[in-house]
Formats: sequence, structure tokens, C-alpha cells
Amino acid sequence: MPTELVALLSVVLAVVGVVGIVVPVLPGSLAVASGLLVWALFGGSPYGWVVFVVGGVFVAAGAAAQYLITGRTLKRRQIPSRSVVVGLAAGVVGLFVIPFVGLPIGFVAGLLLMEYVRVRDLRQALSTSWAALTSVGLGMLVELGCALAASAVLLVGILTAVVG
Repeated sequence: MPTELVALLSVVLAVVGVVGIVVPVLPGSLAVASGLLVWALFGGSPYGWVVFVVGGVFVAAGAAAQYLITGRTLKRRQIPSRSVVVGLAAGVVGLFVIPFVGLPIGFVAGLLLMEYVRVRDLRQALSTSWAALTSVGLGMLVELGCALAASAVLLVGILTAVVG
């Protein structure tokens, strides 16, 4: 397989992964890791595995941070993870009902509804929903930053193999 084609496939996987972190319908960190692996296996660069390991460390750190940040906040605030899962499901439904803006609207509405059903107090439901929303957002930002760093490592690896 030509190096340019492998490079293109690797970059496309990384871009899909970065977008997938923000839009949960697409695969996120897994797609970035797949792009790194494709380059390591088929890129023809002597540094392909170095790119995979360094980029993989970023991907693993970002994925772990997403779960640790969100999980710690949910546990501290005693918010069941099912509220976030229902919020995500409502976001996916919202994406198809209201294109583009339905995902965040559905996520927030589903999360708030689940929290209201759980606590039966609108003020407390708003407070816990806000805490869950900010922790998910912060975790997403950390994962996005790590995925971008892994993608930068991939890009440097590709450029060094193709150019020099």
C-alpha cells in the first residue's frame, strides 16, 4: 500500500476521532488510536511504532481523564451515572429530531429530567444537572486536548516519513 494512502487513511481516522469526542455519535479516542495503529503497521516509517506509543499514551490519558473527572464528580455529588446515560441517549435522539443543535439540547433535557425524577426538587435537579454537565464538559475538553496532541504526534510522524 502506498505511503501516501496510508497517511491519508491515518489522518482521516484521527480527524474522525477528534470530531467524535465532541459529537458522541462518532467514535472518539478509539478512532485516533486506530489512525496511529494504521500508521505504525503500514506507514513504512522506522518511527511508526514510536509514533504509536507516544500518541497512544496521549489517547489513553485523555480517555482515562474523561472517565475519572466525570466519575469523581458524579460520585462526590451522588449523581447516578444512569442520569448521564439517559442524557446521552436523549442527545442522540435529539440529534435526529433537531439536526445539529438537538444533541446538546437533548442531552441537557434528558439529564435534567432524570435528575428531577430522582430528587423531586427542581432547584436541586438544576444544581446536580449543572454539576454533571460541567464535569462531562471538562472531561471532554481534556480528552479533546489529548486527542489533538496524539494527532499532532501522528502528523509529525507522517511528515518526517514523507518529507524527509
